Amino acid sequence: MTETTSTAAVQIPAAGTYQLDPAASTVTFTTRHLFGLAPVTGTFQLISGQITITDPLTSSTASAVIDAASFATGNPRRDQDVKSATLLHVTDHPQITFQSTELAHDGPTWRLRGHITARGTTAPAELTITDATASNDTLQIRATTRIDRYAHGLTNAKGRAARHLNLQITAHATRT
Repeated sequence: MTETTSTAAVQIPAAGTYQLDPAASTVTFTTRHLFGLAPVTGTFQLISGQITITDPLTSSTASAVIDAASFATGNPRRDQDVKSATLLHVTDHPQITFQSTELAHDGPTWRLRGHITARGTTAPAELTITDATASNDTLQIRATTRIDRYAHGLTNAKGRAARHLNLQITAHATRT
C-alpha cells in the first residue's frame, strides 16, 4: 500500500525497489540553436533505471541510463551532427547516465541531486520533482532539470548549439 502523505503534487510511494519501464517513460528536451534565435525540441530514449524508496525517504536513490544515439529532433542533419564526435560522440560514449546522491525536501519542493555522465564526463545535476503519483505497485514521477553541456566538455558548435538543455522526464516504474 502507498502512504497517503503528500507535499504539493508529490505523493509518497511505498518503500521498495521500482524498475523503470523504458517503453512508458519519456525524456524530452528543449534548447535553442543559431545563436539562440530558434527553438529546438527533441527526445532521448531511456534504456533502464531504478528507484529505491527507503525509510527515511531522504535516503532514497535513483539511477537511469539513456541511449545517447537516440537523440532526435526531427532534423536528420542536426541529429547526426550532435551524435558525431563533435558533440556526444555516441560511437565511443553510447550511454548517458544519472546516479542520485541525495533526495532533499525544500519546503514544498523535492529535489533529487546527483551526477550525470555524458561523453565520459561527470557533472552535478539537480532534478526538481514536479509530480509523483503512487498506486499499488506502480510509480510515476515527473521531474525537470537544466543541463549545462559545457560542464560535460561539450563545448564545440558554440553559436550553432545552445549551452543549456532543459530536460523533462516522465518515469513510469513498477515495484519488484
